[in-house]
Amino acid sequence: MNPVIAAHNLKVVRGGKLILRVDELAVEKGQVLAVVGPNGAGKTCLLHTLALLEPPASGTVRLFDVDAFNGNQLALRRRMALVFQEPLLLDTTVKRNITLPLRMRGISGREANARSDRWLHRFGIGSLSARSARALSGGEAQRTSLARAFAMEPEILLLDEPFTALDYPTRKSLVDELGEVLKEMNLTTVFVTHDYSEIPPLTEQVAVLFDGRIVKRGSSREIFGEDFLKKKSYAPWET
Repeated sequence: MNPVIAAHNLKVVRGGKLILRVDELAVEKGQVLAVVGPNGAGKTCLLHTLALLEPPASGTVRLFDVDAFNGNQLALRRRMALVFQEPLLLDTTVKRNITLPLRMRGISGREANARSDRWLHRFGIGSLSARSARALSGGEAQRTSLARAFAMEPEILLLDEPFTALDYPTRKSLVDELGEVLKEMNLTTVFVTHDYSEIPPLTEQVAVLFDGRIVKRGSSREIFGEDFLKKKSYAPWET
C-alpha cells in the first residue's frame, strides 16, 4: 500500500536560504509520527508544508497518493486537520467554534451539533459549550481546538506543539487523553514536539530533524535509548 503522506526530494527556501531539505519521508495509514529537533531545525516548516500551507521550491508531497501541489490543495486540505500551538479560536461560544467550520463545509446543522457534542464530551468540556472562547483557560482552549479538529473527521491530523504553553498537569492529562483517542481512531498523525515526555503516550515512531534534514528515524528506543525519559537533556541530533 502507498503511504498516506509521502515527501520526496523536498526543498523549502525562504529569502534565498534553504530551510528544509527532506530526501524521503513516508507516514503509513494509522501511523503516528513524532518530529523532534532543536529550535530552528525546520520542524514547523515541515509541518506547514505537509499541511499545504507552504509550497516547496522543489520536490513533491503526495497525500493519499495524489500530488498535493498540483492544483489539489483545497480538496486535500478538507481531508486533514491542523492544531497549532495557539488554539486560534473564534470570538464566539465554545460550541460554535466547532459547529461553524462544519457548517461552512456543508455539514447539516443536526450533524454539526451531534459531532460538536460528541467531541466536547470526549475531551471533557461538554459543560463549557455555551461559554465564550475568550473566557477559557489555556487547557480548555486547547481541548476546544482538539475537539474542533476531530469533529472535522480528518484522515490526517497535524499537530504543531499544541501543548507547549500548558502547565505540566494540564499537559500530561491532555496528552494521555489524546493518545487514547488516536489509538481508537487509528488516525494518521504527525506531531511536532520539544518535550520527549509527550512521545510515549502518543507513539513509538520518531523522526529527528536537524538543520532542515531528517537525520534519524526509528522507534523511540532506537532514537533515545531504553531510559530516555530520564535524560531530558539528551539531544539525539548531537550524537
